[in-house]
Order: sequence, then structure tokens, then C-alpha cells
Amino acid sequence: MVTLTAVILKEENMYVATCSEVGTVSQGTTIEEALANLKEATELYLEEFPLENKKHPILATFEVAKTVPA
Repeated sequence: MVTLTAVILKEENMYVATCSEVGTVSQGTTIEEALANLKEATELYLEEFPLENKKHPILATFEVAKTVPA
């Protein structure tokens, strides 16, 4: 069993999930569906391209100034 990281973003009426270690992407109408679809896509990907060096990403947040369009 391998633990991987998912980043999930809301885009209009869908959630888009990305696995940062592998680069797989999937989507769903709920967070749970997007995550389940990402898990399936990642498992299929890893069958063809096994994970050699598992490195966890460093997750950080930061702020930028909000600009107002002219």
C-alpha cells in the first residue's frame, strides 16, 4: 500500500483532483467522486508505470496581493 497526495480544486460544477506525485488527474461532481476517480486512474497508471522513488511533496500556502482590473 502506498500513500499519495491529492489536490482537489472546484471548477464551476466539477471537482478536479490531481495526484502531485504521479501527475494523474480526474474529476467528479463531488469531492468523494473526484477522489475515487483519481484513485482508479492512478492505480491504472501505476500498473503501466510503477512508482520508483516515492517522494512526498511539500505543501505550503502563500498569499499574493489581490489586484483590481482597470
